[in-house]
Amino acid sequence: MSQVSEEREERVEHTPPPEPAKEPEPAKKASRAGRNLPAAIGVGLVLGAAIIVSLLTVRFIFIGVIAIAIGVGTFEFAGVLRRVANIKVAMIPVLVGGQAMIWLAWPFGRAGALTAFVITVLACLLWRLPGGADGYLRDISASVFASAYLPLFGAFAAMLVPPDDGVGRVLTFLIAVVASDTGGYIAGVLGGKHPMAPTISPKKSWEGFAGSMVAGIVAGILTISLMLHGHTWQGAVFGAAIVLTATLGDLVESLIKRDLGIKDMGTLLPGHGGIMDRLDSLLPSAVVSWLLLSAFVPA
Repeated sequence: MSQVSEEREERVEHTPPPEPAKEPEPAKKASRAGRNLPAAIGVGLVLGAAIIVSLLTVRFIFIGVIAIAIGVGTFEFAGVLRRVANIKVAMIPVLVGGQAMIWLAWPFGRAGALTAFVITVLACLLWRLPGGADGYLRDISASVFASAYLPLFGAFAAMLVPPDDGVGRVLTFLIAVVASDTGGYIAGVLGGKHPMAPTISPKKSWEGFAGSMVAGIVAGILTISLMLHGHTWQGAVFGAAIVLTATLGDLVESLIKRDLGIKDMGTLLPGHGGIMDRLDSLLPSAVVSWLLLSAFVPA
């Protein structure tokens, strides 16, 4: 018995003490920016440089930039609808018709874009016929929406280019949208406390909207006054209108993504998401830019 007891004591003595429990690592605090800021800035600078180079060399190249962006955005949007909701956009008619809307807006203006849009809708109706009745209305509705929201709205940006002061018109439009986005982003990150639309876009705040409005109005006044030789009040109205449409576009796409249960439309642009995630505020703003600039500073 004594020998057994000694062996037990020896085993106990040689048993290593249990390791102390490791304290859980503190969770990394999420960035208030809500995105990969260095990547977002880098991609934004590259895109901005490409646009400026196209405008300052041969300004009609910018129409090609619009056409490529709309084509990629259409492909992204249709792909998400098919994967997530089994909605089948009439891809070929929408892509081909979309390019027609943009390029025909160059020589023929509104008439060219609207004619191409109507023909695209008719082509979508015919294209979907062989698929039968199941989901016909759903697929056609998505196809018509995609045709209007992307290429038809994008055609208004293309219509800013042809006038002699087209470079100034395009820059006025783009600078106002970028100022709205940047002003809202900075104000929202630094002092956003009151959600603007918590069920749609929880990070969008009234403080951010105020920052967008200030930045957009200042940008509108400066660009219309210096580049298009318009009046100060016209710049203020233009800037405020662009902030409203840019915010509306952002909220609409956020609502679409919530309906589909996705975070981004794509992954093509690091720090931004997909092309559609960058076009959201530009597309409705292009329509309003063309309307207001045509009224304020006729070509």
